[in-house]
Amino acid sequence: MSAGVPTAATAFRPRVATRALARMVAPLLVAPLLAAAAAPAVRGVEVVTATPTSTRELVLDRRRRQLLVLEQGQELRRFPVAVGRPGWETPEGRFRVQELVPDPAWEHPVTGETVPPGPANPLGSRWIGFHRDCRGRVGFNGSEHLVVQGCVSAGFHGTPNRSSVGQAVSHGCVRLFDEHVRELFELVQIGTPVTVLP
Repeated sequence: MSAGVPTAATAFRPRVATRALARMVAPLLVAPLLAAAAAPAVRGVEVVTATPTSTRELVLDRRRRQLLVLEQGQELRRFPVAVGRPGWETPEGRFRVQELVPDPAWEHPVTGETVPPGPANPLGSRWIGFHRDCRGRVGFNGSEHLVVQGCVSAGFHGTPNRSSVGQAVSHGCVRLFDEHVRELFELVQIGTPVTVLP
């Protein structure tokens, strides 16, 4: 999609649904972007930085279980989502898109079992990572206590379990219908701001 040229998807942009949401999002629109020169040096890891060329951002409302795509503060798109279950809540705060992976493989965080891309993959057809925490994690998944050592990531992804969308059922990630995550994947880039509301 080229910037500045209206398409059927961008010709009409409804206003942000509530004034409260607009007030929460407004500071992000004026926040300066980090310069690539200010990126931290990490030994052995290439740090990808980007300065988004648009004013597009994502706002996740965990309580309403909705993801908004905003363009210059106006709602461009809204998606229903599943969020983290109690004890494994989707992290709240301000983040940026860190990873964009088409057809991802999924590794079970406890057993290390890898599920290749395909219809049985719990991540669906796209992964959009926005948070990484290397402090490990302990929690209850509904049937057993899990201890995850090392890094855990949170992101937006598809799901083969369509009935989970709209629920608080994940281990911190944000699930979308697969057709929606494919659309979202085309709307973001590395560095796109992500705000996760309580």
